[in-house]
Amino acid sequence: MEIGWYHEFHRQVAGQSDADAFATGLDQVCQAEEWGLDTIWLAEIHQQAARSVLSVPLTVLASLAGRTTKLKLGTGVQVLPLTHPLRLAEETATVDQISRGRLMMGVGRSGNPRSYGAYGVPYSESRERFYETLEVLKLAWTQETFSFHGKFHHFDGARAVPRPFQTPHPPILIAGASEDTFPTLGALGYPLFVSVRAGSFSGLGPDLRAYRAAYKAAGHPGEGQIHLRLVMHVAETDAQAKEEAYGSVMAGYQKLTNQLEGAPSARRRAELEKVIGITYEDVQRDKVVIGSPDTVAKRLAEIKAEIGIDGILAELNFGALLPADKMMRSLQLLCQEVGPRLRAV
Repeated sequence: MEIGWYHEFHRQVAGQSDADAFATGLDQVCQAEEWGLDTIWLAEIHQQAARSVLSVPLTVLASLAGRTTKLKLGTGVQVLPLTHPLRLAEETATVDQISRGRLMMGVGRSGNPRSYGAYGVPYSESRERFYETLEVLKLAWTQETFSFHGKFHHFDGARAVPRPFQTPHPPILIAGASEDTFPTLGALGYPLFVSVRAGSFSGLGPDLRAYRAAYKAAGHPGEGQIHLRLVMHVAETDAQAKEEAYGSVMAGYQKLTNQLEGAPSARRRAELEKVIGITYEDVQRDKVVIGSPDTVAKRLAEIKAEIGIDGILAELNFGALLPADKMMRSLQLLCQEVGPRLRAV
């Protein structure tokens, strides 16, 4: 099982400057490589100045490409409908070249309409824009020149410079959230991102079975790769881990509740019903993994056996209230004590 870290480059102390937030995050990722982390996955977050400086993950990955040597560099996820596809093809290929083929391209639509409003893009167009941008991106990566005429973008004899280091292009993983996307992504043969916040580990089962059935029916090799983003905290003992994580995890769920209140879609309203009034005991039961290295390794092995996953994206500070030293100690334990057991699973 691959060990990844989902990082938001959040402001880790109140009032932290942009420059310090970037410097702190970059240093943390470099330290994670020394501890043996497999992949860093950078979020894309817009219009949340008090929370995060990570609006342009590819620029940060370009910096990390020059400061690391083995770490795989992932977008988790790049919001395709908010990008120009040719510019994105060139920027991603540049990162792939600088890193000598370490880019992992995680893409999605995002569930935050506020970002779309700021960019002047109707969220109702997000699905169509996503698939059109993805198609152009692959053409630009793989063709010497290409032409394309879609609903939102038109190209004649266009050329992306540079081309990616990896052949035919960096791995593409797509975030699956709504029920109907899982069989679609399986039929297309893409590796999958899934997450647990409002839902549960066991609740992912039907969606992942639908993905794998469609993947196999389409004749793709293997069963399809699945990477799970999950809230996690590791400390020396179970009691310590639960105590340290409590405030930040519950703040994260309160913020999630606030975001879902008044949501227009039936799916988002259903998610609200699952988290409103949730307790810490409820959260620990089937939504997060918190504990000692032994407990965390055992629980992750159980999740792998139950739903089948190929990698994790550990979200180590859901709620953004955990002090940086405790977050980094959690990461160190994950990399050095939990990781070696899981890579053998």
